[in-house]
Amino acid sequence: MANPKEVELLGFWFSPFVRRVEWALKLKGIAYDYIEEDILNKSALLLRLNPVHQKVPVLVHAGRVVCESFLILEYIDETWKQNPLLPRDPYDRAMARFCASVAEGQLFENAWIAACSEGEEKERATKLATEALGHIEGVIKGKAFFGGEGIGYLDLAIGWVAYLLPVWDEVGSMKIFDPAMFPATVAWTGRFIDHPVIKENLPPRDKTVVYCRQKRSQMLASKSRA
Repeated sequence: MANPKEVELLGFWFSPFVRRVEWALKLKGIAYDYIEEDILNKSALLLRLNPVHQKVPVLVHAGRVVCESFLILEYIDETWKQNPLLPRDPYDRAMARFCASVAEGQLFENAWIAACSEGEEKERATKLATEALGHIEGVIKGKAFFGGEGIGYLDLAIGWVAYLLPVWDEVGSMKIFDPAMFPATVAWTGRFIDHPVIKENLPPRDKTVVYCRQKRSQMLASKSRA
């Protein structure tokens, strides 16, 4: 186990990207110091450690800085071998990365656009998000977890779906996360959230709903002024 002073994580309470890194560290049993960032008033430390994107998460390990959550997950998995996250087979690893990319680029982006828009833009984004979720449904069908019998890389990458997508459906008055259409994915979310490491490290739902409503209102107001 790493010394807490050797591992630091800069994050923001809401960020699903930070959350997946925290889950990985806890599943590996890695002690770390957590530094909460104010993303509206970024610290000098964050700007120094991640001058390119100026975003969280940022992992610092023995003085070395790693940014971008997917890269951090792979770094964690390669540095600490216990409880491996990525599949051993090269093809399976490639497919896990591909599915994570689809979830990030298609589902995450379009689901959030759908939650924060109206009319044709909302319809189009909802359709694209639903199609992406259909791909995920096909991958998880017949499995307990994306990683097999236990939580792995892809479970962590897509873990935000389990707690955040239902909130976005509520906030955006939509139904992307439909149990009738995606029963395998919905069943997976129950198992995923019920895992002790995940259950104990989720953002408060009420606070999350309030935050998302505020962000939605801001985005709609910005569009109306454009």
